[in-house]
Amino acid sequence: MKDQIALLGGVYSNYLALNAALDDIDARGIEHVFCLGDLGAFGPHPDKTVDILREHRVVTLQGNYDNSIAFGLDDCQCGYTDPRDNYYAKLSYDYTLNNTSEHHRRWMRTLPQQLRIKLAGKDVLLCHGSPRQLNEFMWESTTPTHFLEKLCVDFEADIIACTHTGLHWHRALPSGRHFINAGVLGRPANDGTTNVWYTVLSHDDDGVDVEFVPVYYDYAKLAAEMESEGLPHEFVRTICEGWWTTCLEVLPAKERARGRF
Repeated sequence: MKDQIALLGGVYSNYLALNAALDDIDARGIEHVFCLGDLGAFGPHPDKTVDILREHRVVTLQGNYDNSIAFGLDDCQCGYTDPRDNYYAKLSYDYTLNNTSEHHRRWMRTLPQQLRIKLAGKDVLLCHGSPRQLNEFMWESTTPTHFLEKLCVDFEADIIACTHTGLHWHRALPSGRHFINAGVLGRPANDGTTNVWYTVLSHDDDGVDVEFVPVYYDYAKLAAEMESEGLPHEFVRTICEGWWTTCLEVLPAKERARGRF
């Protein structure tokens, strides 16, 4: 018998992809769904995303974006240092802040930043950036295995799952533990395809399995809504072409080399 859960990374206001992912999850018969935070940013109509998550009773964590929106902070706490990254982050944040209802902001204040669950006897720690820091970037190419082992030991977890970077990856550790970056639903994975991703984490007699599931949705409709809302053309181009055009300076060399820009 397989125990399984679905993990949704940053939704970034992509409510169309969120609906498509939830439909797929339901078709697979997965009952337990967790969103790892960053509900708004990048896309249009942020309240639609929150409505869907609440309607479907998705267990939701507070990401850095949600913390900023909830408390009306000056920026998204995204963790960028480059001026170009911060320029586009500010445009996205201001739009999301101005278009998120106070009702939803109050709800975001109640969200936990971490959650511990059991999966077939395994201790699973869900977080946004990392267990250490809400907006820590955990990149596949620059995060050493021994550090991931230490995180699992320090935070008493067999499996740690996060999001925040926008790129999905998984590493099985020598100890038998696992570290997962669930990727995001909000925009493509900088790979030239228009689909986005969510993650299925399961455990059976053969052990832990991590499946990254592609999500296909009406990206043209999303792009049209982004344009009508006055969001940057660069954001729209990413949705339509699958390549990141912004938030690139934060990428390590190997991750950036996989993209077009």
